[in-house]
Amino acid sequence: MKAVVVFRIDRRSGVATYLQIVRQVEQALRMGALEEGDRLPTAAQVAADTKVNPNTTLKAYRELERAGLAEVRQGAGTFITRSLAPAQAGADSPLRTSLAAWLNEARAQGLGGQEVDALFRSAFAAVFPPEADGG
Repeated sequence: MKAVVVFRIDRRSGVATYLQIVRQVEQALRMGALEEGDRLPTAAQVAADTKVNPNTTLKAYRELERAGLAEVRQGAGTFITRSLAPAQAGADSPLRTSLAAWLNEARAQGLGGQEVDALFRSAFAAVFPPEADGG
């Protein structure tokens, strides 16, 4: 069983803190950073790292449990129950290889991380327009 996700909370995003935690877990599951059987940090650990109320983390974990992505094991912690990683997202996948080549090309052309992120988000939004429900 490997380690843990580190949550980043953006208090200016307008997105509820518990939903930020849920979405970050879902993203980690999609990217394969979290896998079935991995243990999530305790609510106390998240509170210490992010200054978020432990009840907020517990609310997020309950939402993950309701979605079938995690389970709370009394006295043991909260564990991932299934992955969201597509089969084609592995480290040696053609899609990942293409993306890495694109990122390297952007760097070679002098773009910094923030510029690459902005370019990616712009292109992403064009291909995957935001849904009306914000999800």
